[in-house]
Amino acid sequence: MKTYRYPKEAEWAKLLQRPTKDATTLNETVASVLSDVRQRGDEAVREYEEKFDKVRLDSLLVSKQEMEEAEEQVGEDLKDALALAHRNIHTFHASQRFQGEPCPVAPGVTCWQRAIPIERVGLYIPGGTAPLFSTVLMLATPAKIAGCKEIVLCTPPNREGKVHPAILVAARIAGVSQIFKIGGVQAIGSMAYGTESVPKVYKIFGPGNQYVMCAKQQVSLHDVAIDMPAGPSEVEVIADASARPAFVAADLLSQAEHGVDSQVLLVTTCEELVTQVEVEVERQLALLPRKDIAAQALENSNIIVLHDDEEVMRLTNQYAPEHLIIETSNCQQLAEQVVNAGSVFIGHLTPESAGDYASGTNHTLPTNGYALAYNGVNLDSFQRKVTFQELTAEGLHNIGQAVMTMAASEQLEAHKRAMEIRMESL
Repeated sequence: MKTYRYPKEAEWAKLLQRPTKDATTLNETVASVLSDVRQRGDEAVREYEEKFDKVRLDSLLVSKQEMEEAEEQVGEDLKDALALAHRNIHTFHASQRFQGEPCPVAPGVTCWQRAIPIERVGLYIPGGTAPLFSTVLMLATPAKIAGCKEIVLCTPPNREGKVHPAILVAARIAGVSQIFKIGGVQAIGSMAYGTESVPKVYKIFGPGNQYVMCAKQQVSLHDVAIDMPAGPSEVEVIADASARPAFVAADLLSQAEHGVDSQVLLVTTCEELVTQVEVEVERQLALLPRKDIAAQALENSNIIVLHDDEEVMRLTNQYAPEHLIIETSNCQQLAEQVVNAGSVFIGHLTPESAGDYASGTNHTLPTNGYALAYNGVNLDSFQRKVTFQELTAEGLHNIGQAVMTMAASEQLEAHKRAMEIRMESL
């Protein structure tokens, strides 16, 4: 990690840049695969599975027998952990249920909203070096609470044509309807367009590599909604003299091990902490199984020393981190000043990994600065708010003339007439 001491505010934007890649070739490759899946359906999907995941599949759908085998393969300790996490995620997301009350905006004019579930949603769960079974709980649990009728899940198989058993057990716990052994761009295309096996969904959720993210953005232009735009995962840690260097280092490394393009940021007002954290990072890094990945991520990462808390919070809200951990003696006061962040972890005893797995909050969050305008996945992500209104004769008298005047001024005579004809009928 590179260290910058007391940079001027004009330099902050450069220090806060995320790792970027040229997406020109990427866009062309993704568009080609999506087009092929759209035209040839299952046949194209099977060919891409053989090409990219190195497996020839007879059936794309995970069978009942495979679900039963997964139950036997997953240990009771992990099942218990999944059940606990599911309970907490369910409790927190159930608390977000919307109650739309009728609003009498004027005598005889009543408006209201109703939350209606998206009928069919698609979840993408990465496999690869770290099968994210926790993300199954994060996405399927609120989908089920919201009332989505069909929850379709795609995840890449291994070279034996099997899905990681913990993904299957998590899917059963959370109430997934169908699971397909499809990865990468072909999975996004399958859910966006529909194939002989995979139903077309109305909204796609879930993380993935740069190809998956690019595919989600491409299909969102014309064919299906997506949860949010996304880039590599990231964390910012705010720490002061009260922070434990070992805790801070562990938090930075827990994010760095996600991928080589992840970014971690330490912001502090304490000069002495910098050296202590650097020593701890090196010590803990050497013990990690994914140390090579984490080490590359640290090359994208910075330590920034600032003068005071006011500067710290200005820089933080400019960065808009996906995850923000506040390890300071005044953590509650700083948390109240957060404007732009995906999820905030307050105090020395609240690591990011709590939210990643079992505290109950959702870990599908805006990255790459999108927290300036986007929130993470929540219950609303799986619903639409439909508005309703009803007018009585009294309501027509109260707003009718204003409607006709405005319609006439916009030169929309049919709009005016739709109101006028009703008023004449009274």
